[in-house]
Amino acid sequence: MSKSPPSVGISSTFPKTMPAEHAALPVWNAENWFYEDWPVGQKIRSLRRTISEGESMQFNALVTDMHPYVADDIFATTDGQFGKRLVAGAFVFSAGLGLVATNCINAFSYGYDRLRFIKPVFIGDTIYAIRTNIEKFPKYKELGLCRASYEVFKGEGELVLYCEHLQTVKYQNPADFTEKTQR
Repeated sequence: MSKSPPSVGISSTFPKTMPAEHAALPVWNAENWFYEDWPVGQKIRSLRRTISEGESMQFNALVTDMHPYVADDIFATTDGQFGKRLVAGAFVFSAGLGLVATNCINAFSYGYDRLRFIKPVFIGDTIYAIRTNIEKFPKYKELGLCRASYEVFKGEGELVLYCEHLQTVKYQNPADFTEKTQR
């Protein structure tokens, strides 16, 4: 039983470019929370996913990362430090954060801090992620800043990546923060 109320797929964005009965339907994987709603201390965990060779190489080709550690099995197994091919860190970052990402229509990415690749991830490893809401503070006239940590694990709990994500988030009631903002 969940201790948190549902927040995904409970409201709509009401787009004007589709039939009204479709626009009124809740949007899957979308949220509409505001700065005031963001619970400091909340943790969520993703489902797990196994990283295949095909998707790893597809990512490498897309971003033009053909480093021998990620693209050359002979090099990685005979001359590489780890004895097998790695999954590119940028892919671990993207996939790991994507596992706990939702689409909040009131939040915008401000950037990432403290990104660290702690342990290698290999083709065939299974990863999952935990997001923890760390802090929030008023920043701008219409937007506050929220900071969350992302921990990506492989296997049964081995930490492989850590970072912190900052998002600007709309206030539901901007007047409540007039005297508290930095700008």
